Amino acid sequence: MREIPETMRAAVIERFGPTAVLKLGVRPVPEIAAEEVLIALQTAGVGSWDAEIRAGWWPEGRPRFPLILGTDGSGEVAAVGSRVRRFARGERVYSYSFANPKGGFYAEYVAVAADKVAPIPESLSLREAGAIGTTGLTALQGVEHLGLKKGEVLAVHGASGGVGTLALQFAKMRGARVLAIASRRDGVGLAGRLGADEAVDGKKQGIAEAVRRFAPDGLDAALASAGGKALQACAAALRRGGRLAYPNGVEPASRKRAGVRVIAYDAEPGVHEFQRLNKAVDAARLRVPIAAEYPLAQARKAHERIEKGHVLGKIVLKIR
Repeated sequence: MREIPETMRAAVIERFGPTAVLKLGVRPVPEIAAEEVLIALQTAGVGSWDAEIRAGWWPEGRPRFPLILGTDGSGEVAAVGSRVRRFARGERVYSYSFANPKGGFYAEYVAVAADKVAPIPESLSLREAGAIGTTGLTALQGVEHLGLKKGEVLAVHGASGGVGTLALQFAKMRGARVLAIASRRDGVGLAGRLGADEAVDGKKQGIAEAVRRFAPDGLDAALASAGGKALQACAAALRRGGRLAYPNGVEPASRKRAGVRVIAYDAEPGVHEFQRLNKAVDAARLRVPIAAEYPLAQARKAHERIEKGHVLGKIVLKIR
């Protein structure tokens, strides 16, 4: 295990703004408290929410600049706090921590509360694990909120994105029949390869007709990681007693309907949450599509790619 330096490279912003404000700089390696873990990062995930934060959105209060972006990543444990017993130096781990108090994951090191860190599932590489902290928890917890049972019919809207590609695999693991609403021909192809029973292009095909054909008696459930007309069509196709789940932030949100349970949720990290995710990753033999990989020094290019849209799976930064 490498010695811990005093400083590290990090992609930081000094103010909110366009992609040009995201620059490589040198920052102190964060010190850890008694219940924290210091991770020497190998991979960091890049999500649309990162670009939204960079552009000016912040969940609450005021951020402290310079701000290191990034909500998830993977690497090796470099140090553990005095009260941490679950991890040892050199252990391969991954983590999700939104608005992490001591800086985000676009850096060579990150200090994170130990309950937001987990050992990497045996079936995943460091690179793959670095991509799923945020999206994996969001996908699995959406499926859990829906309470899917074997044989039920589910539509996944946004099925070719970071959350959707994982959600459809978790739903198939539970025995659901899955209609994937993806983006463009390549997104439809990806959803099919990941196990969807049927996949359609949400921007070109008539969603209402596709849903009626796939589920003549109506959908049992729908999970959405994107908003828009396709989401409204899915919601309208739910049978009485059906369920719709989507992460907070999906816009426009679905209108409420009589007889349909609507669940808006946030992904929650924690020891038990990560245990369930690890178990599901291995049980589903999860495949993690990586749309593109950029070195840390090119974090700006990663944000430019995010803002172009049509990302199949997840974008990551290679830290080391």
